[in-house]
Amino acid sequence: MDFPSTLKQLSKVQKPARGVPGYSRFVNRPAGRVLAAAAHGIGLSPNHVTAASGLVTFPAIAAVALYPPSHALGRWVTLALLIGFALDSADGQLARLHGSASSAGAWMDHVVDCAKILSIHAAVLVSFYRFFDLPRPVLLLAPITFQFAAVLLFFGGMLTEQLRRRGADVHTGPMRPHSAARGIALLPVDYGLLCLIFLFLGNQQLFFALYAALLGAHMVLVPAFLAKWFRELS
Repeated sequence: MDFPSTLKQLSKVQKPARGVPGYSRFVNRPAGRVLAAAAHGIGLSPNHVTAASGLVTFPAIAAVALYPPSHALGRWVTLALLIGFALDSADGQLARLHGSASSAGAWMDHVVDCAKILSIHAAVLVSFYRFFDLPRPVLLLAPITFQFAAVLLFFGGMLTEQLRRRGADVHTGPMRPHSAARGIALLPVDYGLLCLIFLFLGNQQLFFALYAALLGAHMVLVPAFLAKWFRELS
């Protein structure tokens, strides 16, 4: 298939939009579709794309911990994180296009995703400790708390999805429309929004305020998600 035909075919093999936050749904998936079509054109496999996502993402995360915050660093880190996120969407789309989804591929994808979540908050913690003029040492707990909440959300979501597939009789409640408003409401737990706040890495006070705001949203939304998933599986 040529590039336009591949894009058209990819649009037919998208995951359902239900419960997908705004950036992931409206920006990242379309960007991933373009990258998946390009990867298909040059003969890459889904695992190649997953590896490329890691190769783009992890040097940017390491740079957050290694170099003093600046506007230039923030722009470079944001670009790399967003490209890595789009590639993370592209690998699954490419697998569905090829009909080659496998347990090994899903395992690799999830392991890389988990490593990203763990390392990005660890890098922020190191940056806060080395370079930020925080008024109180206790504020160093913010990245640790954020990491805990983000990993819990990731693991809970993955486990819930697996248990739904295993139990065909699991009641998940009535299907709601894939509203744009719901996607916007879920933006605070969107990895893409976390990537975007690194644009403000050069402004320490603003970056910390945005990071703390996302942490606060996680502290509210993660318990709500856990209760919802438990209720559905019950």
